[in-house]
Amino acid sequence: MAEPFVIEGVAAPLLINNLDTDQIMPKQFLLGIDKSGLARGLLYDLRFDASGRAREQFVLNRPEYRRAKILLGGSNFGCGSSREHAVWGLQQAGFEAVIAPSYGEIFYFNSANNQLLLVTLQPEQIEALHAELANGSDKQLSIDVENEVVLTPSGKSYPFSLPPRQKQMLVEGLDMIGMTLRDEAAIDTFEARHWATQPWCRIDLPAQQRRA
Repeated sequence: MAEPFVIEGVAAPLLINNLDTDQIMPKQFLLGIDKSGLARGLLYDLRFDASGRAREQFVLNRPEYRRAKILLGGSNFGCGSSREHAVWGLQQAGFEAVIAPSYGEIFYFNSANNQLLLVTLQPEQIEALHAELANGSDKQLSIDVENEVVLTPSGKSYPFSLPPRQKQMLVEGLDMIGMTLRDEAAIDTFEARHWATQPWCRIDLPAQQRRA
């Protein structure tokens, strides 16, 4: 039997509504031709001042949150531009999941394609999670992906739901191409039937065969 898919770790609160992808990953960190080195740019303008000095009171600069794996976010998390670098930066900084009331649409699907778990809870549930973690010494949450529930240190549980396709992608570590290729046999059957009944559509066949 496969091990249950559980994400467990410190949860850092960043309860900013409409936190856009430009703030998550500023433009000056988009100059590379690969995905590397993006952890440094994550939330840079919030983490550092104009002189490059760390803002001590910013949540991710505080010692208790420096190894956080889960981010508690505000409404419309990841809105703004479509830059996939925002997702890559979060992952490179060690984040495996975000819990928020809602997400920017493109960010949501970019996250699914890169196996970054996005959990959707009601605003009052986020506030309750934040209050429990802020008032206790244990800052960790446990997210049981297969059973779709968030568990707190005190034993409270917060159910959530994932679309079946996205859940399968997370559990099996697949992106959208990988999910599509699971149906490769059906795709091949469809393709063979299509070309057999409509050969004139094939531009790689000689003209006389397309007319036949």
